[in-house]
Amino acid sequence: MRRRTGIASAILSIVLLAAAPPTQRHYRIDPEASGVNARVAFFGLASKTAQFPAVMGRLSLPDAAASRPTSAIALDVTLDARMLQAGDAVTLKRLKGKDFFDVEHYPNVKFSGEMLRMTAARTAEIDGELTVRGVTRPETLHVTFGEPPAENLGARPILLTGTMRIDRRAYGMTAWSLIVGRKVDITIRTRMVPS
Repeated sequence: MRRRTGIASAILSIVLLAAAPPTQRHYRIDPEASGVNARVAFFGLASKTAQFPAVMGRLSLPDAAASRPTSAIALDVTLDARMLQAGDAVTLKRLKGKDFFDVEHYPNVKFSGEMLRMTAARTAEIDGELTVRGVTRPETLHVTFGEPPAENLGARPILLTGTMRIDRRAYGMTAWSLIVGRKVDITIRTRMVPS
């Protein structure tokens, strides 16, 4: 009798686990409401900005992520570098050329986020890897959510702004060092919709 009771309990546990709601929230980037800017110092007095309007990606976020100090996540953001825009034709040609993004050989820029650290109700840091020109390096994206993630149960879109500062030379962009600054400030503004 005890054996039957144990088997019945095990079967009931499996059925309950199968019927339990998913523990992950899944989102996809809305490309119509998302974009990325990259700004770099120019002659030390002004700056040049490039826009990346073609953004794709997905986010898998644990239900309890907002209530934990750290959580494993899966964030994948891909920029089509061939679609980048700049303020003038000369700058655009140089950015797409071999001295900078070399879009003919490296058409995509990618960020893969792996760990989320909540720093306040609406702010967080996402550790991951950035790939530019075939070079992959660890980087941190500093994120501000439009609303606290703990208040979004997965039915509403997520609005977020992320910033990151990188050293362009670490990704093989070493040209024009006396004119163009080393540090590049990247800003992503995105709307992620449940999927």
